[in-house]
Amino acid sequence: MNRLARRLGVRDAVVIGLGSMLGAGVFVVFAPAAAEAGSGVALLVALGIAALVAYCNATSSARLAIRYPESGGTYVYGRERLGDFAGFLAGWGFVVGKTASCGAMALTIGAYLWPEQARPVAVAAVVALTAVNLLGVTKTARATRWLVALTLLVLATVLVTGAGFGGAQWGRVGAGEVTGAYGVLTAAGLIFFAFAGYARIATLAEEVREPTRTIPRAIPTALGIVLAIYAAVALVSLSVLGPAGLAASTAPLAEVVRAADAPALAWAVQIGAGVAVTGVLLALLAGVGRTVFAMARRRDLPGVLDAVHARSLVPHRAELVVGLAVVVLVSVADIRDAIGFSSVTVLVYYAITNASALTLGREPGRFVPVQSVAAVGLVGCVVLAVTLPPASVLAGFGVLALGAAWFGLARLRGRLRR
Repeated sequence: MNRLARRLGVRDAVVIGLGSMLGAGVFVVFAPAAAEAGSGVALLVALGIAALVAYCNATSSARLAIRYPESGGTYVYGRERLGDFAGFLAGWGFVVGKTASCGAMALTIGAYLWPEQARPVAVAAVVALTAVNLLGVTKTARATRWLVALTLLVLATVLVTGAGFGGAQWGRVGAGEVTGAYGVLTAAGLIFFAFAGYARIATLAEEVREPTRTIPRAIPTALGIVLAIYAAVALVSLSVLGPAGLAASTAPLAEVVRAADAPALAWAVQIGAGVAVTGVLLALLAGVGRTVFAMARRRDLPGVLDAVHARSLVPHRAELVVGLAVVVLVSVADIRDAIGFSSVTVLVYYAITNASALTLGREPGRFVPVQSVAAVGLVGCVVLAVTLPPASVLAGFGVLALGAAWFGLARLRGRLRR
């Protein structure tokens, strides 16, 4: 069986988690979430709900990754704890949903860096980042580290400029009309998209040194840092733009800086946003490729993808197939609704994570019972998935149903051949 080399420490794993999360939430999600929530307070409540569900998922992911420290994440956990179908559905949902996310991120890069040529820029970004991933996971972690540093610099600029010189009025945070509990849950489901990157640490578990020590430290550390950043950005954006202004903006962080009458800084933020989303896409492509590799290893996808390059020690065929799929997607498709679609499939993925964790049993001595955490995560994932925009729910569950049908037919063919 092909095996990947264990090269990543705690710092590398945290950086990859940060690179996977920072970007999508800060530069993409808050505007549509604000439109669904209606008021600033409701948006912050939605952020809290999304963070709670993400924490539960992170706890379940960490427990399972320790038990099964190999590439594939919930695809592996579902198979081992719930059966082949649950594992396949998790893997299928992750691959399809995150491939759509890769396309959305690539087009976002193009929209920020060169709006008139968004698609060619998106294609070039996917090709370049796939090449980086093919060089090896340590090079992925090193490149992501620089991108995370730049992202933090850009966000610090936005926070200082907006709060100090953007005419921030903290009373605006409480403005607007709440759209109701359903709107808050829809906003939480959209914001959850921004937290999902911590799973990249679990999908890289086979390449992490001392997984029983590294994974439980890396996942909550990355999640806590990102939550603090998201809360600060949400507060400053609301205080400068107000809920209505935030909801109407296509580039809210640039708008925050423009409110301070700093056009040069606004331009820098736009460039920084494009580069930050590049970091998200870099780690995301690596994670999807590892899941494809894990599914091919168990023959739920073509066995030809079960290959590790002799020199770089990465699943190069899986990475190439994922890169090609994203290139085709950004070349021909309009995926403005990709965030909602991806959120549905990823929430189903984490529902399976929590259901798998429930089978592990209790862990004495924990301040918060881990079984309760997994149960809250399971219910939260289901509720957020079904309260996303109806078109996204229909598309997401439709694609999951197609995958389930393919799985059933494949198993039937296998029985007939015996």
